[in-house]
Parts: sequence; structure tokens; C-alpha cells
Amino acid sequence: MSFPKDLWRLSAAEIALGIRNRRFSARAVTESALARLAEVNPTLNAVVAEMPDEALSAAEAVDAKIAAGEDPGILAGVPVTVKVNVDQKGHATTNGLRIQKDLIAETDTPVVANLRKAGAVIIGRTNTPAFSTRWFTRNGLHGWTKNPRDASLTPGGSSGGAASAVAAGIGAIGHGTDIAGSIRYPAYACGIHGLRPTFGRVPAVNFTTPDRHIGAQIMAVSGPIARTVDDLRLGFEAMSQPDLRDSWYVPAPADRPPLPKKAVLTVAPEGLSVDPAIQDALRDAAGHLRDAGWEVTERPCPPLREMMAIQLILWLADFRRATLPAMEKEGDADSLFIFDQLVRHAGGEGFEALMDALQARYRLVREWQMFLADTPLVLLPVSAEPPFPDQLDVQSPEAFDRVAEAQLVQIALPLTGIPAMTVTTGMKGTAPIGVQLAAPRYREDLLFEAGRILEAAGVPPNPVDPAG
Repeated sequence: MSFPKDLWRLSAAEIALGIRNRRFSARAVTESALARLAEVNPTLNAVVAEMPDEALSAAEAVDAKIAAGEDPGILAGVPVTVKVNVDQKGHATTNGLRIQKDLIAETDTPVVANLRKAGAVIIGRTNTPAFSTRWFTRNGLHGWTKNPRDASLTPGGSSGGAASAVAAGIGAIGHGTDIAGSIRYPAYACGIHGLRPTFGRVPAVNFTTPDRHIGAQIMAVSGPIARTVDDLRLGFEAMSQPDLRDSWYVPAPADRPPLPKKAVLTVAPEGLSVDPAIQDALRDAAGHLRDAGWEVTERPCPPLREMMAIQLILWLADFRRATLPAMEKEGDADSLFIFDQLVRHAGGEGFEALMDALQARYRLVREWQMFLADTPLVLLPVSAEPPFPDQLDVQSPEAFDRVAEAQLVQIALPLTGIPAMTVTTGMKGTAPIGVQLAAPRYREDLLFEAGRILEAAGVPPNPVDPAG
């Protein structure tokens, strides 16, 4: 049996169906993905740990299940990548740190275990900035990841390696993590799609390091990055299977009652200065939803700036207690600079500030829940600017301020626990442009429904060959 050489171009849905129908084998798909990895990764440095032998062994196991008439899983033979800040058995959970280069995981984090149970084939581990703290991807251990659409632009962060890999055809789905845009922004920067699931919906916990403090516990999530909305749905379904090792896991049912097709468009929340191309993309997206039968009104959404301020207080409480000593030991100039800027912006510190922040969060979550109960979809910017020039945030305090202001929506939304999704919609020169959708908790289905409408209206061509 002969196979096309460009199986790596297929979507996850196409791959899984083709393998189940025996149009091609999981091994053939994996060989194609590994060949693509070898071809383009030297330019991108998106995948920083390759595992061809493990990948081929996993693919052969999928083929053996199919030959035996067994269910191979919803991601049967789909090549995926996993971010280096989560545990994967037998590999270092580096989080981009020299001080963790030998921190070998003895067991998989639940989200990785779920990918394996779904039949996915892990072909490599993707890069992140040191401590996963930036919207840019560079560190002293693994080096610098590039954007395949334009090497002068950031690939995003912290899941920059994941987005760069998927956009270039290295795997159909990338695992990412998001506490302040680390899935949504890399997807935006690389011209693909990314889902931040509802908090607690995808089980994930590392066993190589101590449990995280309260800020990260209630806001950090794992989720999928992909080139199609249907692949996001498949990745989410695979990742969100039950695992009680995550104390915050919520076994929410997949089938939910229909909601009214009503959406709010907020082009420039709370005075945010939004690039005209992004404003156009948002209004175009609203128009496509209207054409599909949605009622869309343009008006303000609930507070975001207050939530951003609370995020900073929670981050700094976590950093000061657990992360700063490691930052000083690692000596990564980028992350130390970012920490100094966060301190400059944070409004308070200590026990009283932390308790006040958590109390205010309770009220703000209520405001957003009530808002979404009436209008269950919100259309917002991902960022106020097209993807930034690479490494902009560490050029000066003023440059950091520009970046942080543009990322208002990404930083704020995780405080609520609601799901949000980036949908890529077009290009401004060599820079991708996209929009962000938000929905009530556990209603990722609504994001997928609206996302398919926007995707059908046109997205940047992908996968792409790395640009110079």
C-alpha cells in the first residue's frame, strides 16, 4: 500500500477518520509528521525534544488496535505535541529552565494521559519562555522559537512552540497552557485557532514540582491549539476526560441545552485603543454571525481592567512565595525583567491585598455570569495590536507597558473561569489577525458553533512553510 507523502497536511479529523477506515496507517501518518518536523523545525525551534522511536511505537499500537477490531480512540494516530511545562513520563518538565533540565517525570500529567488514551501520537515537546511568563518564546535552555509566518514577529507565548509547530504542520494539534492568554495569543500570532477551556474542565497537574498556589490553581488551564475549529473540538474532547488527580476537575456533561443565539460585540473595552484592522475583523465577524441568524448588539461588556489588576495581585503573591527564588537561581534576564515590571504595576501585596483580591473576584465572576446568562456569546479583541515585533516586551519598561495594555482582554478573562477561544480571520500584511469569543462556563460547544461560522468566512492559508 502506498501513501501520499504530505499526510502531515491533513487535519486531525481527517487523519483519525482515514486511519479508522484504513485508507492509511498510523505509522505512515507518523512518518510523514516526523519528516515534516525534520524539515522545518531547524528554522523554527518550536519542538525542543523529539521522540521518533516513542512516536512510531505509539502509532504501531494504534494500527494493532484497528487490526484487532478494537476502538483506537477519537484521536486515533493523530500526531500531537506537548508543551515542556507539563509532565510527560520519561521526559524533563523543563518549563524552559536550565535548573529543571534533569527534572524527569515518572508519570504523565492527566492531560497527557488523556491524549494517549484517545489514541494520539506524541511526536515532540514544544518550547515555552522561562517560567512560561511571557507572550514571547525564548529561554536560556532551549533557545528562541520563531513565528512561521514572519520571523520578525513573536510566535506568541507562553505556548509559542505549540502554535509555531501546528501552524507549520508539525502535528495537527498542539497542547498549550493558558493563565493570561498563553493559548489564545500564540494561536492569534501564528494565524491558527486556540481554545482556553472552562477552568476545571481539562484535568492537569504536575507531580515533578509542588502543587501551585491559589492564583495559578484557579486560573491556569490546559487546552488545544489547532488549524481547524473541528480539531479544537476533538482535542478538547480528548483532553477533558475525567481524572480525579486534579482536585479542581469538574465532570461537566458534554450535552447541554441550547442557548439563544445572542451575542455582544465589544470592539474597544474600557477605552482600549484597538488597531483599525482588528476593529474591522471584529465587525466583520459580527456580520458573519448575523448572516447565520445570530442577534448581535454592540455594547460594553462587564469590567476587565479591575480583573486585570486582581490578576496581577494574585500573580505576584504566587511569584513572591514560590517562583522568585527559582527566578534568581535561573538568572534568566527576560523573566527577571518581567517580574520587575509586574511589581511596578501591581496595586498591593501581602495577606490583606490577597484576601481583598479574592473577595473582589467573587463579585466580578457574578457580574460576568449574569451578563452571559442574558447574552451567551461575547466577541472581543484577542489583542489590541497585530502580533508584536519579537521580544518587544523586554526592550524597555515603556515597551512592556505597551504590550500589557494591548493584552488587557487576555489577562482579565481567566479570572472568571469562563471559556474563551481565538479564531484567526485574516492577515494585515504578514501579520495574522483574529478575534476572541467568550461564553458561559462549560459552554465550549457555543464557541465551536460560532467559531465554525467565522472559519467558514475565510482564514489565513495553513499549514505554512517557515518564512525568513
